[in-house]
Amino acid sequence: MPLPLSGSPTLPPPPALRPTGWAAWRAALARPAYRWRLALVLLLIFGGLIPAAGPFYRWVQGRPGHQLFDPLLGLMPHADVSMPLFGLMYGASVFTIAFVLRRPALLLRGFWAYLLLQAIRMAVLALVPLELPAAALPLPDPFTEMVLAAQTQPITKDLFFSGHTATTALLALAVRGRWRYVLAAVCVLVATLVLVQRVHYTYDVLAAPFFAWAAYWLAGRVSRGA
Repeated sequence: MPLPLSGSPTLPPPPALRPTGWAAWRAALARPAYRWRLALVLLLIFGGLIPAAGPFYRWVQGRPGHQLFDPLLGLMPHADVSMPLFGLMYGASVFTIAFVLRRPALLLRGFWAYLLLQAIRMAVLALVPLELPAAALPLPDPFTEMVLAAQTQPITKDLFFSGHTATTALLALAVRGRWRYVLAAVCVLVATLVLVQRVHYTYDVLAAPFFAWAAYWLAGRVSRGA
């Protein structure tokens, strides 16, 4: 292989040769830009997003909304699929966390993407008040209600856009290689199951991946150079 010319720019190593694990963390934490962006996003999530989410979702739950005409939803089967739905959601979440923990650059972008996705979703929910589709089945999520809602009444009116679908799409964007295709398939399954459960309209599910992509793209801009 010919040697690079003197003065030519040094290309970054291909992904397969980039360090992971402790070596990657030592390199990342040695950079001030990485440290302050990681500290900032954690502060915004735990000091801003989570405290604000409870009152916000209680407000969403308490206001009146509108039911939408959704002919495609009536073509879906109707059943309680909460167990496989949460199994897919939390299984994909645990896998993605394990994947990005060894890759600090992906972890930083993932934190920013999560923060931005939640902020975008809260803004859209504030503008689009909806009621559950007819024949919706209960879909209690103890973890989400404990962290974000902290109340006995389940949050059911957070409809447009689907948080389950958007979160799973974000997980697929956060990983690399063949795992992205695996999690994309999981996202399709989750989107299908929330429709079977009747906890979302078709519009909520179809829009969700686009918002997830926008949040991940913006996160890439924010975390660039860290």
